Amino acid sequence: MNLEVADLRLSFGGLLAIDGLSFGVGENEIVSVIGPNGAGKTSAFNCVTGFYRPTAGRILLDGQDVSGRRPEQIAAMGVARTFQNLRLFGELSVLDNVRAGTHLWSRQRAIDALLHTPRFRRTENEVTDEAHRWLDFVGLRGDRAGPARALPYGEQRRVEIARALARRPSLLLLDEPAAGLNHSEKAEMTDLIRRIRELGISIALIEHDMGLVMEVSERVVVLNFGREIADGPPEQVRRDPQVIEAYLGRDAEDSEIAEIIGDGHG
Repeated sequence: MNLEVADLRLSFGGLLAIDGLSFGVGENEIVSVIGPNGAGKTSAFNCVTGFYRPTAGRILLDGQDVSGRRPEQIAAMGVARTFQNLRLFGELSVLDNVRAGTHLWSRQRAIDALLHTPRFRRTENEVTDEAHRWLDFVGLRGDRAGPARALPYGEQRRVEIARALARRPSLLLLDEPAAGLNHSEKAEMTDLIRRIRELGISIALIEHDMGLVMEVSERVVVLNFGREIADGPPEQVRRDPQVIEAYLGRDAEDSEIAEIIGDGHG
């Protein structure tokens, strides 16, 4: 799926959160959206997924303008997302959390559920098999029958991604998937993001871990004060003077700059 954001603007009262933002995600492409805190990254994702209604501009999915549509309408077109702060159903089982992601395509009818018809039983089996398949795919190691809240944080991240994949998306938006993960978990997350792309799913991710961004991204879009200040391959973007200034200010020391641009692997 292709995503195109064109001249997007978002205001909250007198506060301009997004100011003329334009960027895109191509078919089967991994694009990272980065920038300092408050740059407008999550607000842009919220506009794309229908949680916020943009003040102006256009959002196109495969050329179709979806600006201002409701979240369920955009999700039905093949867009799924995760959140910076986990939004699992903590008391539900791990398996049921992922099963919940199938509702867009399983289309259970109330009468079938009430009468436990053969169609209901077939669909239930299909949904359960699908949930297990995605939990296998993300590499979940923990108990699937127990409550999601009982899993370690890194495992809960996997469950949230499995639930998003259970929607069978064409475009996946990941909001800080590596937040709170240790070094080995970040390496596994990098591998997982690549394997998701191999399924033919386009990916946009917000991430503060520059090592992961530089390693996994084909393009990097940098925001500052709601505007795009850079868009290009990781090697080009990480050395852009505007990007360095946005993160560190005009008077950055060489050691600080080196920490941002690094060598692209950590």
